[in-house]
Amino acid sequence: MLTLDRIYHAAFTLKDAVRKTDLILAPGLSRENQIYLKTENLQMTGSFKVRGAYYKISRLSQEEKDRGIIACSAGNHAQGVALAASKNNIPSLICMPDCAPISKVEATKSFGAEVCLVSDTYDDAYQKAVELQEEKGYTFIHPFDDLDVIAGQGTIGLEILDQLDDVDAVVVPVGGGGLISGVAAVIKQLKPDCRIYGVQAAGAPSMYESVLAHEKKVLESVDTFADGIAVKVPGANTYELVCQYVDQMVTVTEDEIAAAILALMEKQKLVAEGAGAVSVAAVMFGKIPLKNKKIVCLVSGGNIDVNILNRVITRGLIMSGRRNTLTIALMDKPGQLVGVSEIISSCGGNVVAVHHDNGDPNMAINSCFLKIVMETRDRQQADLIERRLTEAGFELVK
Repeated sequence: MLTLDRIYHAAFTLKDAVRKTDLILAPGLSRENQIYLKTENLQMTGSFKVRGAYYKISRLSQEEKDRGIIACSAGNHAQGVALAASKNNIPSLICMPDCAPISKVEATKSFGAEVCLVSDTYDDAYQKAVELQEEKGYTFIHPFDDLDVIAGQGTIGLEILDQLDDVDAVVVPVGGGGLISGVAAVIKQLKPDCRIYGVQAAGAPSMYESVLAHEKKVLESVDTFADGIAVKVPGANTYELVCQYVDQMVTVTEDEIAAAILALMEKQKLVAEGAGAVSVAAVMFGKIPLKNKKIVCLVSGGNIDVNILNRVITRGLIMSGRRNTLTIALMDKPGQLVGVSEIISSCGGNVVAVHHDNGDPNMAINSCFLKIVMETRDRQQADLIERRLTEAGFELVK
């Protein structure tokens, strides 16, 4: 059973092994509630996962340690296991999906683990790890469906209550469910009136759909850049704990996640990965039905691949109405571009790219399409520019 004693023991074990991450006020993320961020993205390995991995490994017998460790992970659990194994002088092998960010793969190797890349998703990496465990006799460290791992993650709940004893709600990212299971079990037992919300990516809603159906559901596929929570099926233990302790599950879209990553960077100077930002996305886009409350958003990780960060920022700018693309049908004659740019400039917009297309076979010979990419303050300013262009007689193509 997952008892409070077990979680308190985990906290004692981890006190010199992991960082007690800061809880910071984030006034710019919501007008309706007082938002705090539990910054597990600033943990030693860039994610909360080291807590559960380290505690689980600390509980192994000498025989289990001697057999060596195997684990499966999209990246963050891998780093936690690799670090904990290295500190305990235990060899480790981590099976990772080949779609895992290169930064996470290299970081795992840097902590001393051997990495086995497996085609497709986390669940495929899990199956490979199980096969290797049976073949070689390794000790398996599950990323979420293990009570010692869950207890380690639950230490975050103890820290939140210590840092903000009058918290009204905690919003937690959910993949397989290990993090929210531990956090919810602690908080609901020590502060039952505090509400717990779980958040999944809309492209990987395994726990969300399982809770709705009142039974564990297996997704045929997952599709999200939030690789840390791209899990096809929740754990057996975690599903039961979520049903027992979590008040509501919600989902957020890819664009909402991107906008949350951008907001964290701009307003809080924090880098979060997709999985880590879903809690903030849920608050920013009204998925949490609360007003005038103190809400803690758990930012579970910050290990985002820099190769996709630029694309994420661009999507975030589009989602927040600060990067817009207009296509205008024009008569192809001198002065047209000047008229368009003067309107955009007078409204405070900034043109960053222009493409002139007069070769479309579906348009008149003397016509063209003018595609403009512009920067604006927000959606309202973009709407104003579109309205002014229409009033001036320009035809916008949607």
